[in-house]
Amino acid sequence: MNRFCELIAVAKLDGTLIKWINRLQKAKLIILDDFGLQPITHQVKITLLQILEDRYGRSSIIICSQLPKQKWYDYFDEPTLADAILDRITANCTSIQLKGDSLRKRS
Repeated sequence: MNRFCELIAVAKLDGTLIKWINRLQKAKLIILDDFGLQPITHQVKITLLQILEDRYGRSSIIICSQLPKQKWYDYFDEPTLADAILDRITANCTSIQLKGDSLRKRS
């Protein structure tokens, strides 16, 4: 997610954001890891909404987060965008909640 936010900022600055978004459309799968760990800008929210809209019903996105799903709405901090983004994420999703010890820990 960190890199995703950085790439959006750079693409916006150098004028290649639309080209970058169009390139993402060709990916069969996008994985957003560490979702919700850092605040995101308005531009990232708008871009995420566009990417979700482009992919809805066509290709897959996996979102990995330690932020509980019930806190995602507040994470977006803009009710209209939160509604739009979460509608596209949750309308046709499978949610898996993992439990147990971290797999990064060695026994």
